[in-house]
Amino acid sequence: MADGGAPQDWDFTLLPFASLILRLLDAVAPEAVLEVGADKGDFTAELLDWAARADARVSAVDPEPAAELLALADRRPELSLIRRPSPEALEEALPAGAIILDGDHNHWTLSRELRAIGGHAGETLPLLLLHDIGWPHSRRDTYYAPDRIPEQHRQPLARDALVTPGNPGTASEGVRFEWAAEREGGPENGILTAIEEFMSDRGGLRLAVVPAFFGLGVLWDEDASWSGAVAEIIDPWDGAPMLERLEEVRIAQVVNRTRMNRQQELLRNMLNSRAFTVAERIARIRGRGNPPFSRERIRRALGDSS
Repeated sequence: MADGGAPQDWDFTLLPFASLILRLLDAVAPEAVLEVGADKGDFTAELLDWAARADARVSAVDPEPAAELLALADRRPELSLIRRPSPEALEEALPAGAIILDGDHNHWTLSRELRAIGGHAGETLPLLLLHDIGWPHSRRDTYYAPDRIPEQHRQPLARDALVTPGNPGTASEGVRFEWAAEREGGPENGILTAIEEFMSDRGGLRLAVVPAFFGLGVLWDEDASWSGAVAEIIDPWDGAPMLERLEEVRIAQVVNRTRMNRQQELLRNMLNSRAFTVAERIARIRGRGNPPFSRERIRRALGDSS
């Protein structure tokens, strides 16, 4: 059984959901599983272990695979690694009985992915697992490579954006994204918006949301033969109020940790600053003793014994 990895690795990964997802895959029994957005391959390795037991195939789509994912593909030749951007890569990867969508978190990309999946699915949609369906991606686009998105479908951009819950714009502290929509909300903004539009167009679908670790969405066709089994597994987790509250607390801790990391980076930059060296010497002379600020005090604040 998947162990879920170490807690310090859980902020931006599917590992916390590993046991739940594998139970869902057991209920659906797909012959092929597709993962869009495999990152370092931490959850991909769990999928491969499951597939070995279930006699299933696993494909992963990632246009710029990390070194860890490439190493996993070398170790596990049964993994089909597709090094093309989604949604174009789906033409090569489909069909699949279960699809994990954890790639570029913006409305245009996910809408295209969902349309491609729906076009190949026929009457019954495969089981869809969508990561990061909660804040901040639910109603705010982010982009790995904005140039891949047609300009008319791209939100006004903020570079090196910091976002925080309750602030629809950008902030002075929060979770950082290299490229993000300047503002939260509005038409064609966010992946939950894209999911709702897809559900409205297709009909007969159910969405359940596990409100933890930025949210896991489970989307399926209620007429599927395995629909009841999936519902039985996911119902206890769907919109659970306690999970919602715990997620609020966790995100606050993530934001605070980001703030602390920025402060530590600033202090380390001060240690390497020639201007700070001069200022410290002047302070020593004027203060006739220990200055109010010094490299020694900064090192103590950083817990740096070097």
